[in-house]
Amino acid sequence: MNPFHMALKELGEVADRLDLGSVATACGMIAGAGRIMAHGCGRERLQLSGFAMRLHHMGLPVAMQGDMAAPALGAGDLFIAVAGPGELVTVTALMTRAIAAGAQVLFITAQPQTASAALADHVLTVPAQTMANDEQATSALPMGSLFEGALFLLFEVMVLDLRDRLGIQPETMRARHTNME
Repeated sequence: MNPFHMALKELGEVADRLDLGSVATACGMIAGAGRIMAHGCGRERLQLSGFAMRLHHMGLPVAMQGDMAAPALGAGDLFIAVAGPGELVTVTALMTRAIAAGAQVLFITAQPQTASAALADHVLTVPAQTMANDEQATSALPMGSLFEGALFLLFEVMVLDLRDRLGIQPETMRARHTNME
């Protein structure tokens, strides 16, 4: 089988298993948040950074945790954490810190039965292979690539939901895109 078709087939299978109600709940949390801060590690962070950029294009107040201009979080704010394997020390520590500050937590993972997931206000499960279970590989893609690719698709579909939910026009988003390229 063509490796591109195999990868697309696997991504399609993950998309078929996503709980659309859970995706809608996550979008509602984002739409209703004051400030939004996002954190993920490694390649998951790269996908989340792309999503944060789209949230910025929609005019939402968003920052990646660790950026110099990242604001303080408090009541009414949202911390989005991604940890495909379910438990990453930095993610859990930052979730705990956000909760202590009064922010809500949206946790995106492939492993919802973890201590980190139990901390979150909402867990959005992306049912895909990650680094945590790549030794029993079911995906043709290496390591956690299936989860990371699924994040890209998930985030783009969430942007469509948020754009409609918030009544944002594509032209408005385009106007917020950098002109320094």
